[in-house]
Amino acid sequence: MNGELLDFSHLDALTALQTITHRKPQVVALERLFAMTSRGAALINRIKADPSLRNTEIRVLAHDSDYSRVVPRHTAPAIADPSLDQRGTRRAPRFRMAGRVEVMIDGRTSVLVDLSTVGGQVQCPMALRPNQEVAIAWPGDGGSVQFHAKVAWTSFDMKGEGGLQYRAGIDFVDADPSGVSAFLQHHKA
Repeated sequence: MNGELLDFSHLDALTALQTITHRKPQVVALERLFAMTSRGAALINRIKADPSLRNTEIRVLAHDSDYSRVVPRHTAPAIADPSLDQRGTRRAPRFRMAGRVEVMIDGRTSVLVDLSTVGGQVQCPMALRPNQEVAIAWPGDGGSVQFHAKVAWTSFDMKGEGGLQYRAGIDFVDADPSGVSAFLQHHKA
């Protein structure tokens, strides 16, 4: 492709994948907000899973800042339950928490249902909105660990503990990956 730039909208993920598979570019650049969606995650996973694209670098960029990262190519540990990811949209394996693990979301006590190195599912007493940025805090060795996340999806949970509850999927924005991994190892079932 020698420097040729092809631009696809977020609705053209399948066409983009077909073009990438056919042309085998050296670099695929994705906008950060798209990469955080299920379509973006699925595209990244499909590129990473294709052996013929092992030399293709996947770079995530933000259109409104200097944010840039290269998606690692290391092989993630096997997903504990393959039925959890039937659509291939997970960017990282997700693990259930052992017992009740409480975290703070925007200063309110919430329960962490499952966790991966890039996000998790929470049960919380307040309604959250998709794309809402929230502050998260959980206990760490040296005190509270704090970072930001973006709400990916929400649902009303009628079976929640203590009355009305909501569930939400959250994508970590600026969490320290090594800190998340340590927390995960300590609390996973």
